[in-house]
Amino acid sequence: MRAVLQRVGRAAVRVEGEVVGEITRPGLLALVGATHDDGEAQAATIARKIAELRLFEGEDGAPGSERSVSDLGAPVLVVSQFTLYADVRKGRRPSWNKAAPGPVAEPLVESVVAQLRGRGLEVATGSFGAHMTIDMEADGPVTILVEAE
Repeated sequence: MRAVLQRVGRAAVRVEGEVVGEITRPGLLALVGATHDDGEAQAATIARKIAELRLFEGEDGAPGSERSVSDLGAPVLVVSQFTLYADVRKGRRPSWNKAAPGPVAEPLVESVVAQLRGRGLEVATGSFGAHMTIDMEADGPVTILVEAE
């Protein structure tokens, strides 16, 4: 599994113009994708990284005082993103062969969401498989790629 984490001031995801998931205060936008051989172990790693990575400045701003969404009780917006597994090494058209099909990927993305909620985090989501529009206010910008092997 892969996730792109974006530190945001706020973020919302819309389907057909209607907001389906939103965070209205500082937190993380997590774009999450799965490949064919991913399973629960990879979902657990991605959830742990989303929850525990210290991507926010500490209260005093001193080095080593950074905090995570778990430390802050900050929200997370999780959006499924099969395009994280695009292969663009050849030609001009991305190959999606490495992206897991919906029946494999959807339960894994749902597992990440459930594990984050199990940690007591506020989690909003997009709609799996839908064409979505994401509106977000990047903070920093801080953008991190996380991979679970």
